[in-house]
Amino acid sequence: MTGYRTRMLLLPLRWSRNLSGIGLALGTFLFAASLTPTLVPRTALTQGVLGGVCFAVGYGLGTAWRWFWAYLEMPEPNERMRRIGNIVIACVCLPVAVIFLANAAGWQNSIRKVMAMEPIDSAHPLQVSLIALATFAVLLALGRLFRLVALFLARRPLRFMPRRVAFAAGLTITTLLLWTLANGFLVRISFRMLDSSFRERDALIEPTSPQPIDPLQSGSAASLVKWQELGRAGREFVASRPSTAEIAAMTGRPASQPIRLYVGLRAAGSAQARARLALEELKRAGAFERAILVVITPTGTGWVDPSAIAPIEYLGDGNVASVALQYSYLSSPLSLLAQPDYGSEAAQALFAEVYGYWTGLPKDRRPRLYLHGLSLGSMNSERSVELLDMIGDPVDGALWSGPPFGSRFWRSITDRRNPGSPAWLPEYRDGRFVRFMNQEGPRVTPETPWGVLRIVYLQYASDAVTFFDRNSFFRRPAWLEPVRGPDVSPEFRWYPIVTGLQLALDMAFATRTPMGYGHVYAPQHYVDAWVAVAGIRNWSQESLASLKRHLLEKAQRRTDDGDGEEGPYDNRGG
Repeated sequence: MTGYRTRMLLLPLRWSRNLSGIGLALGTFLFAASLTPTLVPRTALTQGVLGGVCFAVGYGLGTAWRWFWAYLEMPEPNERMRRIGNIVIACVCLPVAVIFLANAAGWQNSIRKVMAMEPIDSAHPLQVSLIALATFAVLLALGRLFRLVALFLARRPLRFMPRRVAFAAGLTITTLLLWTLANGFLVRISFRMLDSSFRERDALIEPTSPQPIDPLQSGSAASLVKWQELGRAGREFVASRPSTAEIAAMTGRPASQPIRLYVGLRAAGSAQARARLALEELKRAGAFERAILVVITPTGTGWVDPSAIAPIEYLGDGNVASVALQYSYLSSPLSLLAQPDYGSEAAQALFAEVYGYWTGLPKDRRPRLYLHGLSLGSMNSERSVELLDMIGDPVDGALWSGPPFGSRFWRSITDRRNPGSPAWLPEYRDGRFVRFMNQEGPRVTPETPWGVLRIVYLQYASDAVTFFDRNSFFRRPAWLEPVRGPDVSPEFRWYPIVTGLQLALDMAFATRTPMGYGHVYAPQHYVDAWVAVAGIRNWSQESLASLKRHLLEKAQRRTDDGDGEEGPYDNRGG
């Protein structure tokens, strides 16, 4: 019993001897910085996990530096000095962590204030600390397991090599084995399970989505696509269109019934076959006889945001047809990882079919042709067109909302923005070709004349899906300059490594914000965007304000009823 008590009393000394003081200092700095605000409010759980990951990264960097110092055979302090130094560092780090934890609620409220959310009374520092410690313990155990495997390979199979060469070889082999295991077997199995789960969910027929009887709709008895083949997202899109009476009551003018067409993954075996089927549906329904035709590229699961399409249907007095083509069952981030080119292939196939037929029609008797995509759909819609190929006969415009940070055309335009315009709402040349809009509209005045082709990007400064940047780990992003977006916390500060991790987490939860912030695009902002893209002129400002209120109420009812996509990213279009 005495020996046991002695070992317990010596345990803190042994712990302090094995502890990396530099790792503890760096880990505490990164943990404290992780408590500061970024774009999206965080819960105690997400903050705790983020804090644990940041502490682990800092501790790992400190441990790596200690190892590298020893590897160079530089002089090191003796065990007594190291133990005393570690205790001093721990005594300094503890109050630093406590001070930052005490300020966490105020920092989170700075985000909630710009998003018109109710403030919180506490950030639950104890809960955050416990979750962070648990996260760090798991990551530390995995790191030590990795180290043991590397040492085993260096000491046994590679013992005929020089010691340092053997260790470097063991580390390399362990890294390759871990990467192969994670990227091959585990990822493949995980995606197979997720794909099966999303496929079953996609097959669900919602009780609130009855099969349409209008022959102009996909899934009706007259349609070339069966109701069961639309998928869950397709059925929701087709069934949620506004009626002729709703549109007429809002506009005070005669209205037509909008045409909504959709081709799900089950309808045909390839993207090209589904695209040809979509074209036949368009011709069957008389879509090319309407005034406006919108080609939609949906999100990863095939979801089309009702808040994006309903505004143009009202603004166009219902004389509007729209078509979408599903290309995946997975949510947008999973689809982007597992099938990075599949979405663009489907978007290109649909656009080629529609554009090829449209250009063969007389110019005075064909609809105005527009493109639309949200989130991953925006990026794939971008990829579906070659602007140089359309110089002789371009489409009329495009509305792309929430473009992901990987969108090449968006990135090119943003990087070449006019000097002095902010990265979160750029101005490009004279505004005749492309304009950017947010909650407050464009920076370009409405009287600025358009060119032949109109492109509008609708984006929020608080949308991490758009403004995440891999360089944020090591460099302050341009959109974080002193003049910031109206929905970005004034307390947001850039920290190396930490900000990149924070933004990655913000991206995963960008659809958990109130409507009109983050990655949740509001119908009233879509109204302004469509007015600009389609050149709507027969609506007064009072009528537009009434339409915005009407669409916002409908969107809020859908949210209250639980409609729309689920999940931390794809909810409402991720």
